[in-house]
Amino acid sequence: MLSSSVWIILLLALAGFGGFYGGSWYRKKINESELASAEELSGKILENAKKEAETIKKEAKILAKDEILKAQAEFEKESKERRGELQRMEKRLLHKEENLEKKMDLLDKKEIEISRREKGASKREKNLDEQATQLRKLEEEAQLRLERVAGISKEEAKKQLMDSLVEEVKHESARQIKQIEDATREIADKKGKLILALAIQRYSGDYVAERTVSIVNLPNDEMKGRIIGREGRNIRALEAITGVDLIIDDTPEAVILSAHNPIRREIAKISLERLISDGRIHPGRIEEIVKKVEEEMEENIREIGEQATFDVGVHGIHPEIIKLLGRLRYRTSFGQNVLQHSIECAFLCGIMAAELRLDTKQAKRAGLLHDIGKAVDHEIEGSHAIIGADLAKKFGESEGIVNAIAAHHEEVKPEWVLPLLVQAADALSGARPGARKEMLETYVKRLEDLERIAGSFAGIEKSYAIQAGREIRIIVESGKVTDAESVVLSRDIAKKIESELSYPGQIKVMVIRETRSVEYAK
Repeated sequence: MLSSSVWIILLLALAGFGGFYGGSWYRKKINESELASAEELSGKILENAKKEAETIKKEAKILAKDEILKAQAEFEKESKERRGELQRMEKRLLHKEENLEKKMDLLDKKEIEISRREKGASKREKNLDEQATQLRKLEEEAQLRLERVAGISKEEAKKQLMDSLVEEVKHESARQIKQIEDATREIADKKGKLILALAIQRYSGDYVAERTVSIVNLPNDEMKGRIIGREGRNIRALEAITGVDLIIDDTPEAVILSAHNPIRREIAKISLERLISDGRIHPGRIEEIVKKVEEEMEENIREIGEQATFDVGVHGIHPEIIKLLGRLRYRTSFGQNVLQHSIECAFLCGIMAAELRLDTKQAKRAGLLHDIGKAVDHEIEGSHAIIGADLAKKFGESEGIVNAIAAHHEEVKPEWVLPLLVQAADALSGARPGARKEMLETYVKRLEDLERIAGSFAGIEKSYAIQAGREIRIIVESGKVTDAESVVLSRDIAKKIESELSYPGQIKVMVIRETRSVEYAK
């Protein structure tokens, strides 16, 4: 008999085997169920995939059709454009072919015409040769007849012909001279006028005309007696101290001061005005006032000179030269204020130097100082140009500036281009209308001399001096003077004017020859 523990073990073993087999069966069933589900799911997935594939395939076909349609449209568009371009090219080619055909026809016609002309030319050449032979024979016969009729030999006739040729060459040379002169003058005038016109346009200055007399207004005519003083002691004292002549005449309420020295005249004027204002007029007071005014004038002259150098932009000038510049404020030349004239020259020189790419500061310096000799030319003998050059050299100016001052009136040979600029600026400032005054007698005399010189030549019909004597126009008789001779005539008249007259600047000589043909319709 088996024990109970054995049975228990057996029962447990049986239960274990039963549970194992039961679990296996259960897992098998579960696996079979999952497998069936998986197969069903995979079938659905395959079916969906097939549907999606069909959809993608359809969409792909649609896209492909669209691309094909687009490509076809583009191809058709390009084809149309190319066909249009080919048609245009064909039209152009046809047009060119037509033009070529026309040109070929024209060339053929020209060839025919040329060949016809060549045939005619050969005939004409033969005729010309025959005519030339006949002309030579006729010339020989005419020469023999001329020798018999004229009574001169061939050599004499040749001499006369040579004389006529010499005259012709003379006229031709005159014509050539005129052409060369015109061409040279045109080139020089273009550059010169450009620089001078630019200089004039870029500078504009004030104009002040001074005179040799000054007028002092009086409060009443009784003041004249006080100025004269007892037995004339006041007026004598004033004239002796100032060096100015006082003219007391019938002019109401005015006294005239007369002197060639403008500084002395200005000192006398200011002194007299102060004496009249103060009321105390006697020799002691006159001496005191004049001395004080002289001191003030010295300071004023220095300030005027410094202001001129500042306006022009020139620095480093010696104080004595600055004083000389200030004195020019009271100096005139032909009615033109010399200081203002010097400032104008400085600006004109600077502008022209800039155009020529020279040192503008040196040019302005030379223009400003070129007339400093006029500040003392009444005290020192000699021309103002030489006096000014000596002063500039004395007070440390450079050799170039000294030469420009000395040579601006051609009394010294210019050593470089700056003196020429100063000459041009000096002429520009002095020659402008209204800048200077001239005696009426001198002006009229120069006009008469110009017309007299022009009338001294043969063939002159009329002559007119115009432009204030800066130009003379001469009308010649067309039957006596030829065009070529008029060129020589203008040169001869200009040379005679240069040798016989003295004048500022230059004079233009214009010879006018006119030929008129008149006929009447009846």
